[in-house]
Amino acid sequence: MCKFEVKHLMSMLKDTKAFEQCLKTLNIVSMEHGKCIAEMKVLEEHTNPLGTLHGGLSATLVDSVSSYGLFTHEKGAVKSVSVNINVSYMGGAKLGEEIVIESNTLRVGKTLAFCEVLIKNKANGNVLVKGEHTKYLMR
Repeated sequence: MCKFEVKHLMSMLKDTKAFEQCLKTLNIVSMEHGKCIAEMKVLEEHTNPLGTLHGGLSATLVDSVSSYGLFTHEKGAVKSVSVNINVSYMGGAKLGEEIVIESNTLRVGKTLAFCEVLIKNKANGNVLVKGEHTKYLMR
């Protein structure tokens, strides 16, 4: 995806009044060929009462970042909705830590697309969250 489209998406995230406003600090590093890489610093608004990345925000990152990547796939640039999201929590990110979100589109069929997401600690590369996302393609 060209830099203009990445900038457009980032601008949309910063200006939205919709649910995705919780992603206003998400920085899209790259989006192309069914993949998306993003980074984000864990702020207080992203944490649970334990001071770590909230599981609901992790699930939102799996949903949204995989959708951005899917849209750059040659067969995925259509409206789509979530059918299934599976999130496995393997570790926590503390307040102030940087995380990297990496999505990959595994397969795009006639009506379904399958994506995977890893959320990692940027400093040490440890996998914190593994997500799988199935989307219905509204062709």
